[in-house]
Amino acid sequence: MLSFLLPLLALLTPPDSVSTPRSRTFRFDYTATVPAAPAGTKAVELWMPVPHDDKSQQVKGLKITAPVAYDIQIGEYGNRILHLRATGAELQGFEVKMSLEAIRQEHLTPTLATGQRPPREKADPNLSRWLAPDNLVPLDPKIRLWAQEVVAKAGAKTDLEKARAIYEHVVSTVTYDKTGQGWGRGDIYYACDARRGNCTDFHAVFIGYCRALGIPARFSIGFPLPPERGTAEVKGYHCWAEFFTPATGWVPIDASEAAKNPTRRNYFFGAHDENRLEFTRGRDLVLAPRQQGQALNYFIYPYAEADGQPLAGVSHSFRFQDK
Repeated sequence: MLSFLLPLLALLTPPDSVSTPRSRTFRFDYTATVPAAPAGTKAVELWMPVPHDDKSQQVKGLKITAPVAYDIQIGEYGNRILHLRATGAELQGFEVKMSLEAIRQEHLTPTLATGQRPPREKADPNLSRWLAPDNLVPLDPKIRLWAQEVVAKAGAKTDLEKARAIYEHVVSTVTYDKTGQGWGRGDIYYACDARRGNCTDFHAVFIGYCRALGIPARFSIGFPLPPERGTAEVKGYHCWAEFFTPATGWVPIDASEAAKNPTRRNYFFGAHDENRLEFTRGRDLVLAPRQQGQALNYFIYPYAEADGQPLAGVSHSFRFQDK
C-alpha cells in the first residue's frame, strides 16, 4: 500500500512553493441591483459580503455608494457583511456599489517543503466547527466509509498523508463540468454520484472526507481573476478549501483548479495563487444582522428580503482592474 503513497509524498510541495510569494494589486467593483419590491412591502433589507484582511490579502480604499444608510458588521467566522434597510422610494428598486483596492499574495505552505513545524498562530476558535457536518455535506456512515476506503487504498497513515490521498482521489475522479442540473450546490452526494460539477462540488467531497476522518477542513469563497493582467468583467465566484494538522497548520488546496490545470496539480496541494479575492468563509451561514430566511448555503452574491421573505431577482455584476 505504501508504494502507492511514496510518489505522492515526493510531490507534496511544488518547487516554487518555497520562493517569494507572488502578489497582485487590483481594483475590484461589486454592484448589486435590487428590483422593485412586491406591492405592499414595508421594508427591504440587503446583505452583501465585504472582503476581509488576512495574511494572504489586504483590502483598502473601501467605498460604498448606497441610497440609504448602511453598516458593516462582523458575522460568523469573521466574515464582514454590509447591511442596509430600505423603505419609501427605494422600494421601487435601487443599486448599491462597492469598490476597493486589494493586494492579494500567493498563499504558500513552506512547512510542507521544510518539514519544520509551523509558526505558532492564534488558535482558530472555530476549529470544532470545521469538523462538523454542513447541510449538504453530512458525516454519515456511508461518507465515513468512502473516506476510509480512499485512505486505506493509498496506505495513508498521518493526517497529512490522508488529506493528500483525498485530494488526489477528488482530482482524479471528479470532472469539472457545469452541464445539466445539480452542480454548484456543494452537495457531496451529488458530486460522489455524478462525479462532476464545479468548485463547490469538488470541495464538498474534499472537505466532507477530511472531516469524516477527524481532519478539520474549511470552505472559502470569493472571485477568480484571469492570470492575464488587465481589466475585465468577472462572470462568477470561485471557492477553495484548507485543511488543518498540528504538524502543518492550515494548508490551502484547490482541487477544481488542479482538475482544470493538470500541470498544476501538485502546486494546488499546499498553495493558492494570487489570482483570487476571498470574501467569506464557511457554509450554512447566518448573517449579521440575522436574516429571517434560512441559513445561506454560501454567501458570495447579494441577498435581500422583503418584509422578512427572500426577494428574488437581485442581480449583480463584478469587475476588476489591475494596478
